[in-house]
Amino acid sequence: MDYFEYREGQLWAEEVRVAELVERFGTPLYIYSAKTLTRHFLAFDAALKGLDHLTCFSVKANSNVNLLRHLGTLGAGVDIVSGGELYRAVRAGIAPAKIVFSGVGKQAHEIREALSAGILMFNVESSQELECIGRIAQEMQTVARISIRINPDVDPKTHPYISTGLKENKFGLDMLEATGAYLMARKHPFLDPVGMDCHIGSQLTQIGPIVEALEKLLVFTDRLHASGIAIRYLDLGGGLGITYDDEQPPLPADLGRAISTALAGRELTVILEPGRAIAGNAGIMVTRVLYTKKTPMKHFVIVDAAMNDLVRPSLYGAYHRICEVTPTDRGLMTVDVVGPICESGDFLAQNRLLPALAPGDTLAVFSAGAYGFSMASQYNSRPRSAEVLVDGEKSLLVRRRETYEDLIALEVE
Repeated sequence: MDYFEYREGQLWAEEVRVAELVERFGTPLYIYSAKTLTRHFLAFDAALKGLDHLTCFSVKANSNVNLLRHLGTLGAGVDIVSGGELYRAVRAGIAPAKIVFSGVGKQAHEIREALSAGILMFNVESSQELECIGRIAQEMQTVARISIRINPDVDPKTHPYISTGLKENKFGLDMLEATGAYLMARKHPFLDPVGMDCHIGSQLTQIGPIVEALEKLLVFTDRLHASGIAIRYLDLGGGLGITYDDEQPPLPADLGRAISTALAGRELTVILEPGRAIAGNAGIMVTRVLYTKKTPMKHFVIVDAAMNDLVRPSLYGAYHRICEVTPTDRGLMTVDVVGPICESGDFLAQNRLLPALAPGDTLAVFSAGAYGFSMASQYNSRPRSAEVLVDGEKSLLVRRRETYEDLIALEVE
């Protein structure tokens, strides 16, 4: 459930008219709902009630420091994949003891920064990375808590670009190699193997693959325990899907029940890393129609948002529901909604049935709160859009619109 709804012939974000925000901040514009973020985070946190657990928001989904701060006040930890995300999390006030560092390509300076901050643990993706962390920890004379990311070779039944738990994917170690990594970590005086990690993919619409992976992990933890390695943290990643179109993904409560059943009688702290499921439907992107165009083959609606603002449709062929901010009673027509960028792949929707649109109309692109602005770029030297956080009747500009000066601010002339 989200708090974007139509009332009085207008789209509202909580208690603020979206049209009013467009008048104040222009387009393209990202709008987030604090109430939706709260609801979704608490749904995950409540799903694990009765288990020792930590709900870590996946920063890559939406890294705005104001959203991270809001989630932090609710008790969230974070899952990060870069030194920049660590910097954002610390600036947002997230306790380092609630930060987990994932990702296959951690650089030496990022490892040092994370150790200096005192994060909870590293999710290690390769044997060479483990050796690097051990070497840096020894240089710094500090103990690095580590978790090995296991690749369980489980099909998550999602888009291949966001599948991460198959043996052909770049992520994690198989259990044979992971066994050697754990034994090496146990012997190392500056490594503490405290956890096990697994993340099989994103936009998952079934619990079965998650449970299958969990069962494999539990067998492996028992084997490690027999070797004298006691796993305390079990990080199951994120990946639970959301509704973009007609998907019916499981609820956090469904996932929580499955995890609780599987872990009955075990003393493990469970970590979940939801990103999309918390932020996805907590945000929309609003764009304005510039022109309409008819060719012998197509009807085009040309808008001021482009693939640099929201790349998911171009990158994944992803579907986002698109509706008028102020609905009209015009007849429907099949159109491509496209942006100004000089690429045929620059589109927000193709062959979409929408009301007949005219220049000046505004459209809301729904489910844009995750992997929307966080994947935005300045391609074609287009300044990135503004971001606004709505909380009840209040609206806060949480990122100003970039200017032309911002485009070249870092370039040496």
